[in-house]
Amino acid sequence: MTVRFEDVIAWQKARVFINHVYRATMEFPSEEKYGLTSQFQRAAVSIAANIAEGYKRMGKDDKLRFYNYSQGSLEECRCYIYLSMDFNYISTEEANQMIVEIEETSKILNSYIIAIKNKQNWDD
Repeated sequence: MTVRFEDVIAWQKARVFINHVYRATMEFPSEEKYGLTSQFQRAAVSIAANIAEGYKRMGKDDKLRFYNYSQGSLEECRCYIYLSMDFNYISTEEANQMIVEIEETSKILNSYIIAIKNKQNWDD
């Protein structure tokens, strides 16, 4: 049983992805500072932040809402990966690695969501 959001594997994976995004976006052109760089970083951080916030929510629906926000941010990042590749800010290899990270995080988070949805006695 996890007792802290830091124990949630999806959060741990999201943290790795955030670090990857920050390392990659450091290399983006300076004119992207308030554009793609900022949007990409904010969306990446939102993945882990919403997992953390949802973890402490007491109500099932409230908890699931935050995890759903994380899933949305994962897909937003997927879009930014493709745009970054289109503008030659990241290589195809790096983009593919980031997509793998997104898919792994999403799969784990989705399993967590399904487990919460299927829990019969929410008060346990």
